[in-house]
Amino acid sequence: MKAFIIAWILAASPACFAASNSRPNIVVIYTDDQGYADIAIQGQEKDLHTPNLDRLAREGARCTAGYSTAPQCSPARVGLLSGRYQQRLGIDTIPDLPLDTSVPLISNMLKPAGYTSCMVGKWHLEPNPVCRKWIAEHLPHLADKRGRVPIPFAKQIPYLPGARGFDRFFCGEMNRAYANFTRSGDPIDATHIDEKGFRVDIQTDAAVSFIRKHEGGPFFLYLSYYAPHTPLALPEPYASHFTADMPLRRRAALAMIHAIDHGVGRILAELESRGLADNTLIFFSSDNGAPLHQRRDTPLDKDMGGWDGSLNTPWVGEKGMLSEGGIRVPFLVKWPGVIPPGTIYEHPVSQLDIATTSVAAAGLKPAANLDGIDLKPFLSSPSAPPPTRALHWRFWNQIAIRSGNWKYLCVNADKELLFDLKSDLHENANLIADHPEKAAELRKLSHEWAAELTPPGPPKGKTDPQEKNWYQRYFKIEL
Repeated sequence: MKAFIIAWILAASPACFAASNSRPNIVVIYTDDQGYADIAIQGQEKDLHTPNLDRLAREGARCTAGYSTAPQCSPARVGLLSGRYQQRLGIDTIPDLPLDTSVPLISNMLKPAGYTSCMVGKWHLEPNPVCRKWIAEHLPHLADKRGRVPIPFAKQIPYLPGARGFDRFFCGEMNRAYANFTRSGDPIDATHIDEKGFRVDIQTDAAVSFIRKHEGGPFFLYLSYYAPHTPLALPEPYASHFTADMPLRRRAALAMIHAIDHGVGRILAELESRGLADNTLIFFSSDNGAPLHQRRDTPLDKDMGGWDGSLNTPWVGEKGMLSEGGIRVPFLVKWPGVIPPGTIYEHPVSQLDIATTSVAAAGLKPAANLDGIDLKPFLSSPSAPPPTRALHWRFWNQIAIRSGNWKYLCVNADKELLFDLKSDLHENANLIADHPEKAAELRKLSHEWAAELTPPGPPKGKTDPQEKNWYQRYFKIEL
Protein backbone atom coordinates (compact mmCIF):
# COMPACT_ATOMS: atom_id res chain seq x y z
CA MET A 1 0.00 0.00 0.00
CA LYS A 2 2.91 2.33 0.73
CA ALA A 3 4.88 1.34 -2.38
CA PHE A 4 3.87 4.39 -4.38
CA ILE A 5 4.96 6.81 -1.65
CA ILE A 6 8.28 4.98 -1.14
CA ALA A 7 9.03 5.02 -4.86
CA TRP A 8 8.14 8.70 -5.05
CA ILE A 9 10.50 9.58 -2.17
CA LEU A 10 13.38 7.47 -3.53
CA ALA A 11 13.04 9.13 -6.92
CA ALA A 12 13.86 12.53 -5.43
CA SER A 13 17.60 13.08 -5.35
CA PRO A 14 19.10 14.88 -2.31
CA ALA A 15 21.30 16.73 -4.78
CA CYS A 16 18.30 18.60 -6.13
CA PHE A 17 17.86 20.82 -3.08
CA ALA A 18 20.03 23.64 -1.84
CA ALA A 19 22.01 23.85 1.38
CA SER A 20 20.10 23.31 4.61
CA ASN A 21 20.04 26.95 5.64
CA SER A 22 18.32 27.95 2.37
CA ARG A 23 15.34 25.65 2.83
CA PRO A 24 12.54 27.68 4.44
CA ASN A 25 10.37 26.37 7.19
CA ILE A 26 6.82 26.07 5.85
CA VAL A 27 3.68 26.86 7.85
CA VAL A 28 0.16 26.32 6.46
CA ILE A 29 -2.60 27.77 8.65
CA TYR A 30 -6.05 26.61 7.59
CA THR A 31 -9.36 27.76 9.03
CA ASP A 32 -12.78 26.13 8.81
CA ASP A 33 -15.80 27.86 7.23
CA GLN A 34 -14.21 31.33 7.40
CA GLY A 35 -15.67 33.53 4.69
CA TYR A 36 -13.77 35.84 2.37
CA ALA A 37 -14.84 38.97 4.24
CA ASP A 38 -13.59 38.02 7.65
CA ILE A 39 -10.12 39.48 7.75
CA ALA A 40 -10.24 43.21 8.39
CA ILE A 41 -7.70 44.10 5.72
CA GLN A 42 -10.06 42.71 3.06
CA GLY A 43 -12.03 45.93 3.62
CA GLN A 44 -15.46 44.30 3.47
CA GLU A 45 -16.71 44.36 7.08
CA LYS A 46 -16.00 46.90 9.84
CA ASP A 47 -16.61 44.81 12.98
CA LEU A 48 -13.49 42.59 12.82
CA HIS A 49 -10.40 42.57 14.99
CA THR A 50 -7.62 40.76 13.11
CA PRO A 51 -4.41 42.79 13.62
CA ASN A 52 -2.08 39.82 13.18
CA LEU A 53 -3.68 38.58 9.98
CA ASP A 54 -3.66 42.14 8.69
CA ARG A 55 0.03 42.28 9.53
CA LEU A 56 0.62 38.98 7.72
CA ALA A 57 -0.96 40.51 4.63
CA ARG A 58 1.05 43.73 4.94
CA GLU A 59 4.29 41.80 5.28
CA GLY A 60 3.54 39.50 2.35
CA ALA A 61 0.89 39.03 -0.31
CA ARG A 62 -2.89 39.26 -0.10
CA CYS A 63 -4.33 37.23 -2.94
CA THR A 64 -7.76 38.69 -3.63
CA ALA A 65 -8.77 35.85 -5.96
CA GLY A 66 -7.70 32.90 -3.82
CA TYR A 67 -9.70 29.70 -4.24
CA SER A 68 -10.37 26.45 -2.48
CA THR A 69 -10.90 23.38 -4.65
CA ALA A 70 -14.29 22.62 -3.09
CA PRO A 71 -17.09 24.28 -1.11
CA GLN A 72 -16.86 21.53 1.53
CA CYS A 73 -14.20 20.72 4.12
CA SER A 74 -12.91 17.22 3.37
CA PRO A 75 -12.51 17.45 -0.41
CA ALA A 76 -10.89 20.87 -0.02
CA ARG A 77 -8.36 19.38 2.41
CA VAL A 78 -7.55 16.59 -0.03
CA GLY A 79 -6.82 19.19 -2.72
CA LEU A 80 -4.71 21.28 -0.36
CA LEU A 81 -2.55 18.46 1.03
CA SER A 82 -2.16 16.40 -2.15
CA GLY A 83 -1.74 19.29 -4.58
CA ARG A 84 -4.09 17.47 -6.95
CA TYR A 85 -7.71 17.95 -7.87
CA GLN A 86 -9.34 15.64 -5.36
CA GLN A 87 -11.70 14.28 -8.02
CA ARG A 88 -8.69 12.67 -9.72
CA LEU A 89 -8.36 10.66 -6.52
CA GLY A 90 -12.03 9.67 -6.36
CA ILE A 91 -12.98 12.26 -3.74
CA ASP A 92 -15.85 14.55 -4.71
CA THR A 93 -17.57 14.85 -1.34
CA ILE A 94 -17.28 13.64 2.27
CA PRO A 95 -18.89 10.18 1.69
CA ASP A 96 -16.11 9.42 -0.84
CA LEU A 97 -13.52 9.30 1.95
CA PRO A 98 -11.12 8.05 3.10
CA LEU A 99 -8.26 9.30 0.94
CA ASP A 100 -6.26 6.36 -0.34
CA THR A 101 -3.07 5.92 1.66
CA SER A 102 -0.95 5.61 -1.50
CA VAL A 103 -1.48 9.30 -2.34
CA PRO A 104 1.53 11.44 -1.30
CA LEU A 105 0.76 14.51 0.81
CA ILE A 106 2.92 17.59 1.35
CA SER A 107 4.35 15.84 4.41
CA ASN A 108 5.58 12.99 2.20
CA MET A 109 6.76 15.27 -0.57
CA LEU A 110 9.07 17.23 1.72
CA LYS A 111 10.80 14.23 3.32
CA PRO A 112 13.61 14.00 0.73
CA ALA A 113 14.60 17.55 1.73
CA GLY A 114 14.87 16.58 5.40
CA TYR A 115 11.71 18.23 6.70
CA THR A 116 10.10 17.28 9.99
CA SER A 117 6.33 17.54 9.56
CA CYS A 118 3.65 18.28 12.15
CA MET A 119 -0.14 18.32 11.93
CA VAL A 120 -2.31 20.09 14.53
CA GLY A 121 -6.12 20.37 14.67
CA LYS A 122 -8.81 19.12 12.31
CA TRP A 123 -7.85 16.29 9.95
CA HIS A 124 -11.11 14.93 8.45
CA LEU A 125 -9.56 12.60 5.85
CA GLU A 126 -10.21 9.34 7.69
CA PRO A 127 -13.25 7.08 7.13
CA ASN A 128 -16.39 8.31 8.87
CA PRO A 129 -19.94 6.97 9.38
CA VAL A 130 -21.22 8.31 6.01
CA CYS A 131 -18.50 6.61 3.91
CA ARG A 132 -20.87 3.93 2.64
CA LYS A 133 -18.60 2.53 -0.06
CA TRP A 134 -15.67 2.09 2.31
CA ILE A 135 -17.92 0.63 4.99
CA ALA A 136 -19.39 -1.85 2.49
CA GLU A 137 -15.88 -3.01 1.65
CA HIS A 138 -14.35 -3.04 5.13
CA LEU A 139 -17.16 -3.34 7.69
CA PRO A 140 -20.18 -4.79 5.85
CA HIS A 141 -21.27 -6.82 8.89
CA LEU A 142 -21.64 -3.65 10.97
CA ALA A 143 -23.49 -1.37 8.53
CA ASP A 144 -27.01 -0.26 9.36
CA LYS A 145 -29.86 0.01 6.84
CA ARG A 146 -28.42 3.26 5.48
CA GLY A 147 -24.97 1.74 5.10
CA ARG A 148 -23.61 3.73 8.03
CA VAL A 149 -21.66 2.66 11.07
CA PRO A 150 -19.40 4.28 13.68
CA ILE A 151 -15.84 3.52 12.58
CA PRO A 152 -13.70 1.70 15.19
CA PHE A 153 -10.69 3.84 15.99
CA ALA A 154 -8.26 1.07 15.10
CA LYS A 155 -9.65 1.18 11.55
CA GLN A 156 -9.03 4.94 11.38
CA ILE A 157 -5.37 4.92 12.41
CA PRO A 158 -3.95 3.97 8.97
CA TYR A 159 -5.59 7.11 7.55
CA LEU A 160 -4.55 9.56 10.28
CA PRO A 161 -1.59 11.98 10.14
CA GLY A 162 0.89 9.64 11.82
CA ALA A 163 0.52 7.22 8.91
CA ARG A 164 0.56 10.00 6.30
CA GLY A 165 4.08 11.37 6.65
CA PHE A 166 3.59 13.56 9.73
CA ASP A 167 6.29 12.94 12.33
CA ARG A 168 4.39 14.83 15.01
CA PHE A 169 0.63 15.14 15.32
CA PHE A 170 -1.89 16.65 17.69
CA CYS A 171 -5.02 15.63 15.83
CA GLY A 172 -8.38 16.69 17.21
CA GLU A 173 -11.16 19.19 16.63
CA MET A 174 -12.29 20.03 20.14
CA ASN A 175 -10.72 19.25 23.55
CA ARG A 176 -9.61 15.70 22.78
CA ALA A 177 -6.69 14.94 20.48
CA TYR A 178 -4.94 11.85 19.21
CA ALA A 179 -1.34 12.94 19.68
CA ASN A 180 2.27 11.85 19.94
CA PHE A 181 3.32 15.02 21.75
CA THR A 182 1.78 17.01 24.57
CA ARG A 183 0.36 20.48 24.43
CA SER A 184 3.66 21.69 25.91
CA GLY A 185 5.68 19.85 23.27
CA ASP A 186 6.95 16.75 25.07
CA PRO A 187 7.00 13.57 22.94
CA ILE A 188 4.72 10.72 24.04
CA ASP A 189 3.51 7.43 22.62
CA ALA A 190 0.51 8.07 20.41
CA THR A 191 -2.62 8.20 22.54
CA HIS A 192 -5.75 10.24 23.17
CA ILE A 193 -5.31 13.19 25.50
CA ASP A 194 -7.89 15.59 26.91
CA GLU A 195 -7.23 19.29 27.43
CA LYS A 196 -9.09 22.12 29.12
CA GLY A 197 -9.71 25.48 27.49
CA PHE A 198 -10.93 26.83 24.18
CA ARG A 199 -10.13 24.60 21.23
CA VAL A 200 -8.36 27.30 19.20
CA ASP A 201 -6.03 28.10 22.10
CA ILE A 202 -5.26 24.41 22.59
CA GLN A 203 -4.35 24.07 18.92
CA THR A 204 -2.21 27.21 19.03
CA ASP A 205 -0.37 25.94 22.11
CA ALA A 206 0.45 22.67 20.35
CA ALA A 207 1.65 24.46 17.21
CA VAL A 208 3.84 26.90 19.14
CA SER A 209 5.35 24.07 21.19
CA PHE A 210 6.23 22.19 17.99
CA ILE A 211 8.07 25.24 16.64
CA ARG A 212 9.90 25.63 19.95
CA LYS A 213 11.06 22.01 19.90
CA HIS A 214 12.07 21.97 16.22
CA GLU A 215 13.72 25.33 15.70
CA GLY A 216 16.68 23.57 14.07
CA GLY A 217 14.41 22.88 11.10
CA PRO A 218 13.57 22.65 8.40
CA PHE A 219 9.99 21.91 9.39
CA PHE A 220 6.53 21.80 7.84
CA LEU A 221 3.65 22.74 10.15
CA TYR A 222 0.05 22.22 9.09
CA LEU A 223 -2.17 24.01 11.63
CA SER A 224 -5.80 23.28 10.87
CA TYR A 225 -8.00 25.37 13.19
CA TYR A 226 -11.50 24.09 13.88
CA ALA A 227 -13.07 27.56 13.74
CA PRO A 228 -15.24 29.47 13.12
CA HIS A 229 -17.11 26.28 12.20
CA THR A 230 -19.96 25.37 14.53
CA PRO A 231 -20.32 24.64 17.41
CA LEU A 232 -19.96 28.34 18.06
CA ALA A 233 -18.66 29.73 21.33
CA LEU A 234 -18.01 33.03 23.09
CA PRO A 235 -14.49 32.41 24.40
CA GLU A 236 -12.85 34.94 26.67
CA PRO A 237 -10.95 37.17 26.55
CA TYR A 238 -11.84 37.35 22.85
CA ALA A 239 -15.62 37.80 23.12
CA SER A 240 -15.32 40.85 25.38
CA HIS A 241 -13.77 42.76 22.49
CA PHE A 242 -17.17 42.80 20.76
CA THR A 243 -20.36 44.40 22.00
CA ALA A 244 -23.61 42.54 22.47
CA ASP A 245 -25.55 44.81 20.09
CA MET A 246 -25.01 42.50 17.12
CA PRO A 247 -26.36 39.08 16.12
CA LEU A 248 -25.22 36.53 18.66
CA ARG A 249 -23.81 34.23 16.00
CA ARG A 250 -21.86 37.09 14.45
CA ARG A 251 -20.38 37.99 17.83
CA ALA A 252 -19.37 34.35 18.39
CA ALA A 253 -17.72 34.12 14.98
CA LEU A 254 -15.85 37.38 15.56
CA ALA A 255 -14.61 36.10 18.93
CA MET A 256 -13.45 32.83 17.40
CA ILE A 257 -11.74 34.60 14.49
CA HIS A 258 -10.09 36.92 17.02
CA ALA A 259 -8.81 33.78 18.79
CA ILE A 260 -7.38 32.53 15.49
CA ASP A 261 -5.79 35.90 14.91
CA HIS A 262 -4.26 35.84 18.39
CA GLY A 263 -2.88 32.38 17.60
CA VAL A 264 -1.35 33.65 14.37
CA GLY A 265 0.26 36.44 16.37
CA ARG A 266 1.74 33.93 18.79
CA ILE A 267 3.17 31.89 15.94
CA LEU A 268 4.72 34.98 14.35
CA ALA A 269 6.20 35.97 17.70
CA GLU A 270 7.62 32.48 18.28
CA LEU A 271 9.27 32.47 14.86
CA GLU A 272 10.74 35.91 15.51
CA SER A 273 12.03 35.09 18.99
CA ARG A 274 13.90 32.08 17.60
CA GLY A 275 15.34 33.88 14.59
CA LEU A 276 13.20 31.85 12.17
CA ALA A 277 10.88 34.52 10.77
CA ASP A 278 13.09 35.49 7.83
CA ASN A 279 13.37 31.89 6.69
CA THR A 280 9.74 30.80 7.01
CA LEU A 281 7.13 30.60 4.26
CA ILE A 282 3.61 31.06 5.67
CA PHE A 283 0.28 30.39 3.97
CA PHE A 284 -3.09 31.31 5.48
CA SER A 285 -6.43 30.29 3.95
CA SER A 286 -9.86 28.77 4.65
CA ASP A 287 -11.34 25.50 3.42
CA ASN A 288 -14.49 27.08 1.95
CA GLY A 289 -16.84 30.00 2.30
CA ALA A 290 -19.17 30.56 5.23
CA PRO A 291 -22.51 28.73 5.50
CA LEU A 292 -25.01 31.59 5.65
CA HIS A 293 -28.36 29.79 5.95
CA GLN A 294 -30.11 33.12 5.42
CA ARG A 295 -28.10 34.41 8.39
CA ARG A 296 -30.63 33.14 10.90
CA ASP A 297 -29.43 34.09 14.38
CA THR A 298 -30.37 30.89 16.18
CA PRO A 299 -29.09 30.07 19.70
CA LEU A 300 -25.47 28.91 19.82
CA ASP A 301 -26.40 25.52 21.27
CA LYS A 302 -28.87 24.83 18.45
CA ASP A 303 -28.71 24.45 14.67
CA MET A 304 -25.26 22.85 14.33
CA GLY A 305 -25.39 23.13 10.56
CA GLY A 306 -26.64 26.70 10.53
CA TRP A 307 -24.96 30.04 9.98
CA ASP A 308 -21.51 30.07 11.57
CA GLY A 309 -21.57 33.86 11.91
CA SER A 310 -18.96 34.41 9.20
CA LEU A 311 -19.58 36.37 5.98
CA ASN A 312 -18.65 36.08 2.29
CA THR A 313 -19.05 39.75 1.32
CA PRO A 314 -19.04 40.83 -1.52
CA TRP A 315 -19.44 37.49 -3.22
CA VAL A 316 -22.66 35.67 -4.09
CA GLY A 317 -23.57 32.39 -2.40
CA GLU A 318 -22.26 30.27 0.45
CA LYS A 319 -20.68 26.99 1.50
CA GLY A 320 -21.80 24.13 -0.74
CA MET A 321 -22.05 26.30 -3.86
CA LEU A 322 -19.60 26.74 -6.71
CA SER A 323 -20.47 30.42 -6.84
CA GLU A 324 -17.77 32.71 -5.46
CA GLY A 325 -19.25 32.78 -1.96
CA GLY A 326 -18.61 29.03 -1.63
CA ILE A 327 -15.06 28.77 -2.98
CA ARG A 328 -13.38 32.21 -2.91
CA VAL A 329 -11.59 32.46 0.40
CA PRO A 330 -8.97 34.43 2.33
CA PHE A 331 -5.51 33.67 0.90
CA LEU A 332 -2.38 35.23 2.42
CA VAL A 333 1.26 34.34 1.75
CA LYS A 334 4.33 35.66 3.57
CA TRP A 335 7.85 34.80 2.43
CA PRO A 336 10.47 37.34 3.56
CA GLY A 337 13.07 38.20 0.95
CA VAL A 338 10.95 36.64 -1.80
CA ILE A 339 7.49 38.26 -1.76
CA PRO A 340 7.54 42.08 -1.58
CA PRO A 341 5.68 43.35 1.51
CA GLY A 342 2.23 44.74 0.80
CA THR A 343 1.73 42.80 -2.44
CA ILE A 344 -1.88 42.68 -3.58
CA TYR A 345 -2.22 39.94 -6.17
CA GLU A 346 -5.49 40.00 -8.11
CA HIS A 347 -5.03 37.05 -10.48
CA PRO A 348 -6.55 33.68 -9.54
CA VAL A 349 -4.54 31.39 -7.26
CA SER A 350 -5.55 28.02 -5.88
CA GLN A 351 -4.88 26.03 -2.75
CA LEU A 352 -3.51 23.42 -5.16
CA ASP A 353 -0.56 25.80 -5.52
CA ILE A 354 0.45 25.43 -1.88
CA ALA A 355 1.91 21.93 -2.37
CA THR A 356 3.76 22.81 -5.57
CA THR A 357 5.14 26.05 -4.12
CA SER A 358 6.23 24.29 -0.92
CA VAL A 359 8.04 21.49 -2.74
CA ALA A 360 9.80 23.97 -5.05
CA ALA A 361 10.73 26.16 -2.06
CA ALA A 362 12.38 23.12 -0.48
CA GLY A 363 14.60 22.82 -3.54
CA LEU A 364 12.84 19.73 -4.85
CA LYS A 365 11.28 19.17 -8.25
CA PRO A 366 7.49 18.98 -7.89
CA ALA A 367 5.95 15.78 -9.22
CA ALA A 368 4.59 16.11 -12.73
CA ASN A 369 1.11 15.02 -11.68
CA LEU A 370 0.55 17.96 -9.31
CA ASP A 371 -2.19 20.30 -10.51
CA GLY A 372 -0.91 23.44 -8.81
CA ILE A 373 1.79 25.86 -9.89
CA ASP A 374 4.78 27.37 -8.11
CA LEU A 375 3.57 30.79 -6.98
CA LYS A 376 7.04 32.18 -6.36
CA PRO A 377 7.61 33.64 -9.86
CA PHE A 378 4.25 35.40 -9.72
CA LEU A 379 4.16 36.67 -6.14
CA SER A 380 7.80 37.71 -6.15
CA SER A 381 7.17 39.84 -9.23
CA PRO A 382 3.46 40.75 -9.24
CA SER A 383 3.82 42.68 -12.50
CA ALA A 384 4.81 39.49 -14.32
CA PRO A 385 2.25 38.05 -16.77
CA PRO A 386 -0.31 35.96 -14.87
CA PRO A 387 -0.62 32.18 -15.18
CA THR A 388 -2.51 31.08 -18.27
CA ARG A 389 -4.11 28.04 -16.66
CA ALA A 390 -7.83 27.64 -15.91
CA LEU A 391 -9.19 26.61 -12.50
CA HIS A 392 -11.87 23.92 -12.25
CA TRP A 393 -14.48 22.67 -9.78
CA ARG A 394 -16.98 19.81 -9.60
CA PHE A 395 -19.26 19.33 -6.62
CA TRP A 396 -22.61 17.60 -6.19
CA ASN A 397 -24.60 18.59 -9.29
CA GLN A 398 -22.48 21.64 -10.12
CA ILE A 399 -19.45 22.19 -12.34
CA ALA A 400 -17.49 25.39 -12.90
CA ILE A 401 -14.40 26.82 -14.55
CA ARG A 402 -12.59 30.14 -14.23
CA SER A 403 -10.33 31.24 -17.08
CA GLY A 404 -8.96 34.76 -16.87
CA ASN A 405 -11.81 37.02 -15.79
CA TRP A 406 -14.53 34.69 -17.08
CA LYS A 407 -16.35 32.05 -15.08
CA TYR A 408 -18.75 29.42 -16.38
CA LEU A 409 -21.04 27.63 -13.93
CA CYS A 410 -23.51 24.87 -14.77
CA VAL A 411 -26.05 23.32 -12.41
CA ASN A 412 -28.26 20.32 -13.05
CA ALA A 413 -26.50 19.75 -16.42
CA ASP A 414 -28.52 22.42 -18.23
CA LYS A 415 -28.74 25.57 -16.09
CA GLU A 416 -25.80 27.62 -17.36
CA LEU A 417 -24.40 30.89 -16.09
CA LEU A 418 -21.54 33.05 -17.34
CA PHE A 419 -19.92 35.82 -15.33
CA ASP A 420 -17.31 38.51 -15.81
CA LEU A 421 -15.65 38.43 -12.39
CA LYS A 422 -13.77 41.66 -12.96
CA SER A 423 -16.97 43.61 -13.42
CA ASP A 424 -18.59 45.36 -10.48
CA LEU A 425 -21.62 43.09 -10.90
CA HIS A 426 -19.51 39.87 -10.90
CA GLU A 427 -22.02 37.05 -10.26
CA ASN A 428 -24.99 39.37 -10.03
CA ALA A 429 -25.16 39.50 -13.85
CA ASN A 430 -25.52 36.36 -15.98
CA LEU A 431 -23.93 37.27 -19.34
CA ILE A 432 -24.46 33.99 -21.15
CA ALA A 433 -26.98 35.42 -23.61
CA ASP A 434 -24.51 38.17 -24.55
CA HIS A 435 -21.46 35.90 -24.91
CA PRO A 436 -22.60 32.44 -26.07
CA GLU A 437 -19.25 31.81 -27.79
CA LYS A 438 -17.37 32.34 -24.52
CA ALA A 439 -19.76 30.00 -22.71
CA ALA A 440 -19.22 27.34 -25.38
CA GLU A 441 -15.44 27.69 -25.11
CA LEU A 442 -15.46 27.32 -21.33
CA ARG A 443 -18.01 24.50 -21.39
CA LYS A 444 -15.72 22.54 -23.70
CA LEU A 445 -12.69 23.09 -21.46
CA SER A 446 -14.71 22.16 -18.38
CA HIS A 447 -15.95 18.92 -19.91
CA GLU A 448 -12.46 17.99 -21.12
CA TRP A 449 -11.15 18.41 -17.59
CA ALA A 450 -14.04 16.41 -16.13
CA ALA A 451 -13.29 13.55 -18.51
CA GLU A 452 -9.98 13.03 -16.64
CA LEU A 453 -11.63 12.56 -13.24
CA THR A 454 -12.83 9.59 -11.19
CA PRO A 455 -15.60 9.02 -12.07
CA PRO A 456 -15.24 10.85 -15.40
CA GLY A 457 -17.51 13.50 -16.82
CA PRO A 458 -19.67 16.36 -15.59
CA PRO A 459 -22.16 15.67 -12.78
CA LYS A 460 -24.98 13.32 -13.61
CA GLY A 461 -26.46 12.89 -10.17
CA LYS A 462 -29.69 13.98 -8.57
CA THR A 463 -29.85 17.63 -7.57
CA ASP A 464 -29.55 17.99 -3.81
CA PRO A 465 -32.46 19.81 -2.09
CA GLN A 466 -30.00 22.34 -0.71
CA GLU A 467 -28.78 23.11 -4.23
CA LYS A 468 -32.36 23.77 -5.28
CA ASN A 469 -32.81 26.23 -2.44
CA TRP A 470 -29.47 27.96 -3.00
CA TYR A 471 -29.80 28.48 -6.73
CA GLN A 472 -33.37 29.64 -6.46
CA ARG A 473 -32.43 32.10 -3.72
CA TYR A 474 -29.27 33.55 -5.22
CA PHE A 475 -29.83 33.17 -8.95
CA LYS A 476 -33.62 32.71 -9.31
CA ILE A 477 -33.02 29.34 -11.02
CA GLU A 478 -35.60 26.59 -10.64
CA LEU A 479 -34.01 23.14 -10.49
